[in-house]
Amino acid sequence: MSETQNWVRIERVFDAPIEDVWKMWTDPELFKKWYGPKGMSVPTAEMDVVVGGTRKICMEMTSPERTMTMWFIGVYKEINSPSRLVYTESICEEDGTIIPAQAMGMPEGHPDITEVIVELSEADGKTTMTMIHVGVPEGSAGEGGWTQAFDKLSRHLEQST
Repeated sequence: MSETQNWVRIERVFDAPIEDVWKMWTDPELFKKWYGPKGMSVPTAEMDVVVGGTRKICMEMTSPERTMTMWFIGVYKEINSPSRLVYTESICEEDGTIIPAQAMGMPEGHPDITEVIVELSEADGKTTMTMIHVGVPEGSAGEGGWTQAFDKLSRHLEQST
C-alpha cells in the first residue's frame, strides 16, 4: 500500500457570498480569470454546466522560448447550485481526445481520469470551499497548482466585492 494518499483536499474561506464563489466555478469567463497556477493563463474555457455536459479547458504559459499549452476535458457528474459541483478531468489533445497523463509529464501511475469535488457553504457572508481532487496525490505539483489557483481566486473575489 502506498504511503501517499491519492487525493488532495484543500479548504479555503472566502469573504464573498456563496453565489459569487459558485459563479467563479461555473461561468467560463470568470473561471478563465483565476484558474491555473501562477504564470498560467486560460485562453479557453468551454463549460456546459449540466449533468452529463462537457467542459474543455486550455491552460497556457508563454515564455520567451515558447508557448506551452495543456488541455483538459471532463464531464459534469453532479451539480447542486450553489453548494456542490462534481466533474471528471482528463488531459487531452486540443480536439478533446484523451491522452495518457504521462504524455504531459505526469508520474507513472497517474490516472487518465480524475475527479474534482467542490463543496461550498456560507456563514456570516463568507463562503467555505472544500475542493477534493481524487487522483492527484497530496503533496504533488497538482496540489501546488490548486493552491496557487485558489490564491488567484481569492484576489478576484476581493476585487469584485
